[in-house]
Amino acid sequence: MEHKARLKKKRVADSWRMDETYIKVKGEWFYYYRAVDKLGDVIDDYHSPNCDEAAAKAFLNKAIAQHSLPDKGVIDGSKSNYAALDTMNVQLWLTGFFMLSLIEILDIKYLNNIVEQSHRWVKQKTRQALGWKSLKGAIASLHGRELWTMIKRRQI
Repeated sequence: MEHKARLKKKRVADSWRMDETYIKVKGEWFYYYRAVDKLGDVIDDYHSPNCDEAAAKAFLNKAIAQHSLPDKGVIDGSKSNYAALDTMNVQLWLTGFFMLSLIEILDIKYLNNIVEQSHRWVKQKTRQALGWKSLKGAIASLHGRELWTMIKRRQI
């Protein structure tokens, strides 16, 4: 179901809120990147063992591949997310797409509360089970929860 839902276009707003949180899998920390729009609708998610520019760029490219470019990217001071958005703007400038628009990067903490609050269930699940026992189980749980959120919010 999750794969079929990803193939369909979802409605999303032009202002994205991006954030990452960490989850524990088999005693190791993994990073869980998420993006929601200004209305709280899910855009995309990504899992990575690292919290660096390469992981943030991979997440941003994955989200943009399914949707179009956002007008604004709201982050909460994360250096990796800022670097990924800045790199995307440089790529747009060099390819000539800057005439359409560049992504406006906003580093305003309170605007990111929507995505911060949507991380709450991840932290509750991690606390309950003391982390996941396998990466496959963690990814299945997180994708299932994202799918449920999309269905509940009537995105798909």
